[in-house]
Amino acid sequence: MLTDPFFYAVAIPAVILLGLAKGGFSGIGVIAVPLMALSVSPVLAASITLPILIVQDVVSVWSFRKTWDRRVLMVLLPSAALGIGLGFSLAAFVKPGAVELAVGAISVVFAIQRLWVERATAPVAEARAEGVPWRGVLAGVAAGFTSQIAHAGGPPFQIYVMPKKLPRDVFIGTGAIFFAVVNWMKVPAYWGLGQFTRESLSTAAVLLPLAIASTWAGVWLVRRVPAAGFYKIVYALLIVVGGKLAWDGAASLLG
Repeated sequence: MLTDPFFYAVAIPAVILLGLAKGGFSGIGVIAVPLMALSVSPVLAASITLPILIVQDVVSVWSFRKTWDRRVLMVLLPSAALGIGLGFSLAAFVKPGAVELAVGAISVVFAIQRLWVERATAPVAEARAEGVPWRGVLAGVAAGFTSQIAHAGGPPFQIYVMPKKLPRDVFIGTGAIFFAVVNWMKVPAYWGLGQFTRESLSTAAVLLPLAIASTWAGVWLVRRVPAAGFYKIVYALLIVVGGKLAWDGAASLLG
């Protein structure tokens, strides 16, 4: 188990952010691994984070078990499995910084565009998007790939699902189930790469009580956010998270 006080100084807020994300404030959990990476290697940070995510998934899936969209999951989950396989196969060749930069830049542009469109006019493209399943396949592959490489699957999921304007709880529940399955899909890859060690698992176990409590807090808070403003909040968070990913990716590639 890690004993460095500085690690826990950054890991505690990271786990709280993961809990709020799992509770419904989608996207902000992406910041967790970069925060932990201020103290330990990104690989170790990701290895500590995955068991925590899996436990938090139990809370979020249970909380939103009655509100989810079956059609979205039928499109996204098989393609996410392909993305995870690609991430595992290319782990030795793909630079996480390049993935972060691309995902971050796309996320910022998407979120700004959506805020502008919804400010100017009522959405008109959503109905047409329903009939284009290849967009969901691409989003699923991207979500699985980025989740495997950098625990950054949230933005691709949001880019596909948010224009559908699902009810707030259905959007959260669909994401909860999607990422619960995706995180279990990643376990064999992490195991095969030797990323689960006694140190990472014991450190994750120490952080689990806080992870569970923060997830329940996220569920409680998100249900008190007015439904009309929920998507604007998530778009704003996506801009912040996307900007953070792009910055970290660029810094990694230039450093």
